[in-house]
Formats: sequence, structure tokens, C-alpha cells
Amino acid sequence: MVREFRSPLSADANAGRAAIVTGGGTGIGRATAIELARTGASVAICGRRPEPLEEARSAVEAGGAECLAVPTDVREPEQVDAFLDAVDERLGFADVLVNCAGGQFIARPEDTSLKGFRAIGRLNLDAAWDLSVKVAKRWMIPRRGGLVVFVGFSPRRGIPGVVASSAARAALENLAGGLSNEWSRFGIRAVAVACGLIDTEGLRGYGGEALVREWERQVPMKRAGLPEEVGAAIAFLSSAGGAYVTGTTVVVDGGADAWGLAMEPPAIDPPDGV
Repeated sequence: MVREFRSPLSADANAGRAAIVTGGGTGIGRATAIELARTGASVAICGRRPEPLEEARSAVEAGGAECLAVPTDVREPEQVDAFLDAVDERLGFADVLVNCAGGQFIARPEDTSLKGFRAIGRLNLDAAWDLSVKVAKRWMIPRRGGLVVFVGFSPRRGIPGVVASSAARAALENLAGGLSNEWSRFGIRAVAVACGLIDTEGLRGYGGEALVREWERQVPMKRAGLPEEVGAAIAFLSSAGGAYVTGTTVVVDGGADAWGLAMEPPAIDPPDGV
């Protein structure tokens, strides 16, 4: 079933703001960039692949907003610095940062090497730390204000198949709480947004329509969320309406976290040789 989404936010809800969205070429990042721009913000997006990044830039600018798009691997500090220099030159500042870039692979813990675990942490956690500190020091602290958003996972516990990534995303929730405590004196807010089953091209890459429909059965609302629904939640948090929300996790998951892992546990494996 095709669902239509119409944002409840006014076209000037984020007027005067300048936002950075990592992973802005696809999925939740793309939808967030479009919604921030639609509600009045100037937007800068980055991602590793130029083609979807350029398509997202065109979609943002189609609504009349300004958009800077720079191919960037957020794991590489030198590329991050170059991206922020471009933001400074084009937008002049950033008072909203959405850490949406991330990735994972499906694997059992016993089949995940230390190198693989570190690679997950480097992308999902280390890069978000590096970018958040740099943006805060460059613009938010001197300007005495801003919002840092970390996009995480729901259910908010170890999810089978992506345990390493679940651990890294859980750390983002703690990071949001810690930064909100540290930076409240500068007027900076930090919030984690834990997303459940969201119907993106990345999700469908794991098994297509059939797998999405199967996973929907585990969600109390019996459907996958739309990336636009997450984007609207983040755009609200950056607006005046979200100005008193900080140091917490906003869960956008159709009730999945409250319900828990609504699947049958795996069968007990017998000992080897039995």
C-alpha cells in the first residue's frame, strides 16, 4: 500500500537555520535534508557516493532552498575538514547537525572479526564524535546555540544479526546525553533519534519487499515507517517547538521498542558431535 505523507510543520519552522546532514544522499538522511529545507533551513549534505548526493541536492533545491552537496567519507578527518570549510564558505555557519551516516552488515558475532567490529564503530560512532566536536567548536559554541542529532536504532537493545552496529548506535544515545550535559552552558542541545523499521532503499537491500512485509509483522503498528516521518521528527526537534528537548532519545519505531523483540528465539544448538 502506498502511503502519502504530508508534513505538519510550517514552511518557516526552521527559517534562518543552517543544517548539516551526513548520509544525506539516501534514505533517512535525504528525507531529513528535504524536510529541513522545506521548513526554511539552508542545508549542506554529504555522503560517499556522488550520484545519489547530486540527486538529493536537486530534490532539495527543487523546493527553492539552498543546498550544498559535497562527496565526503565522514570516517576521514581530512575530508570532514574540507567539507566544513565548504559549509563555512557557502552557508557561513551551521547550527543544526544531523549525524545520519552509518552502516552495518548482517553477521553473527562469532563470525565478526575485531577488524569488522572496529570498522562498524569507526563509521557509526567515531565519525559522529569527530564531526559533532568540530561543528560545535567551529560554530555552535561561539554562537551559543545549536542542535546535534544522532540517528540510532530501535529496538534499543542488541538486535540479532547486527549486534556490532546495535552496540555502536546505543553508544550514540549515551553520547547525546553526555554532550547535552557538557554543552548546555553554551545553549547547545543534543538528542538521539532511535529509528525502527523504516522503509528505505537500504532496508530493502537486505531482502526486498517480502522481507519488509515479514518484519512489519513484528511492529505493533503493523507497518514500516516512512523516512519522511523521521525527517519531520528531526525537523520538529530543530524548530522552536523542540527547543526544550535535549539529553534524551526520541523513538520513532511504531511501538517496536515497547513491544520488544517480537520474534521466536532461535532453537538451542546441540553440542558438537551430538
